[in-house]
Amino acid sequence: MTERSSTALSDELESVRANYLDICERISRAAEKSGRKSDDVTFLAATKTVEPRIINYAVGLGLRFIGENKVQEMLSKYDDYDLDNCQLHFIGHLQTNKVRQIVGKVSMIQSVDSIKLMSEISKQSVKNDVTTDMLIEVNIGREENKSGVLVENLDEILEAAAQYPNICIKGLMTVPPICDNKPNILKYFDDMYKLFIDISGKTLDNVSMDYLSMGMSDDYEDAILCGANMVRIGSSLFGRRIYR
Repeated sequence: MTERSSTALSDELESVRANYLDICERISRAAEKSGRKSDDVTFLAATKTVEPRIINYAVGLGLRFIGENKVQEMLSKYDDYDLDNCQLHFIGHLQTNKVRQIVGKVSMIQSVDSIKLMSEISKQSVKNDVTTDMLIEVNIGREENKSGVLVENLDEILEAAAQYPNICIKGLMTVPPICDNKPNILKYFDDMYKLFIDISGKTLDNVSMDYLSMGMSDDYEDAILCGANMVRIGSSLFGRRIYR
C-alpha cells in the first residue's frame, strides 16, 4: 500500500467513525421521541460494495448487524467478515435457485416475498440442520417493479409458515417508494406499523413480530418515529457509493 492510499484509507475510516457516532446519536434521539430507548432500535449497516476491512472497522466501533444485497458479493466477502462480533443478514431480492448458497451463512433473510421462496429456505435449512429466521417483505407502495408481498396477500404467506420446518418468521420489512414530500413517506411508514401491530395481536404458528425493518439513510429517523425497530443504513455510514 502506498503512502497516499494509506492516507486515503485513514481518512475513510475516520469518516466512518464520525458517521457511526452521528447515526447512533440520531437513532437514540428518535427512539426517545417515540417513547423507547436507543437499544430498542437495531442499527443494521447495508454493506453493498463496501470492503470487508471497512465493514470490520465499523464492527469494531460497536456495529452488530450488517446486511448484503447480492448473493455473489456476499459470498466473495464472507470469509473476511468479523462474524464473531456481528450478525450477517441478507436484505436484497433472493432467487430460489440461490437459497442453498446462503442458508447457514446468514442469521436472517429479510426479503422473503413468496411461499415458493419460503419453501425453498425451509428445504435448505432442513438439509443444513439450521433454523433460518426471516422477515416478510411487503410491497407497501404496490410498485410493479419492486418485489414484496402485496398487503392483501400477506395473511396467506403468514399462515403458510406453519407448514414449513426449520424457519421462523420474525417480522416485516419494506422498501417504500421514493417520495418527494414527507407526508407521503410517513403514510407508508404508518401503514406498515399498523400492519405490524395488527399481526402482533394474532396467534399464528411459527410467526412472531419481533422486527419492523424500514427506513434507510434518507429517512431512518422518520421511520423510527413511526415505529420501526430496525433501520438499514448504508450511504450515511459509508458515504455515497457508485453501483454498477
